[in-house]
Amino acid sequence: MNTWSFFVWLHVLAGIAWIGLLYYFNFIQVPALAEAAADKEGPGPAGISKYVAPKALLWFRWGAVATWLTGAAALEYIGGFATHFFATSGVTAIGVGAWLGTIMLFNVWVLIWPNQKKVLGIVEASAEEIAKAKNTALLASRTNTMLSVPMIMCMVAHGHGLPF
Repeated sequence: MNTWSFFVWLHVLAGIAWIGLLYYFNFIQVPALAEAAADKEGPGPAGISKYVAPKALLWFRWGAVATWLTGAAALEYIGGFATHFFATSGVTAIGVGAWLGTIMLFNVWVLIWPNQKKVLGIVEASAEEIAKAKNTALLASRTNTMLSVPMIMCMVAHGHGLPF
C-alpha cells in the first residue's frame, strides 16, 4: 500500500465515523430526546444527555479533525494541497469537497460543540442561553447534514475519474 492509499483509507474510515455520527445525531438522537422529554412516565432524556451524548460528541468532533487532516494529506499526494484547496490550477470536484468539509469542520468546532456544552451542562448557562444554544447547534448540525451529501458526491466524483 502506498502512502496516498494509506491516507485515503484513513480518510474514508474517519469520514465514516464523522458522518455516521452526524446522521445519528440528526436522525436518531434529537428525535429520541424529544420523545423522551415528552414521555411524562418514562425515564426522560437524562441518560442520553449524561452518558451517550458527551461520548458521541467526543468521537464526532475528533472524527471531524481526523477526516480533515487525512483528507489534506491525501490532497497533498494527488497534486498538492494548495492546488486543489485553493484552486491554483482550476476548480476540481475534490477541491469543492475539501471546502465543504472545511465548512463542516468549522461548524463542528465553532458552532456545534461550544453550544452543546451549554445544552449538556458542561458549561454553565442560563435557561435563555441554553435555548439559544440548542437552536444554534441544531441549525449548524442540520447544515452539516445537508452539506454532507454534495461533499460525499465530490469525493466520489474524484475517486471515479468523473470530469467535475
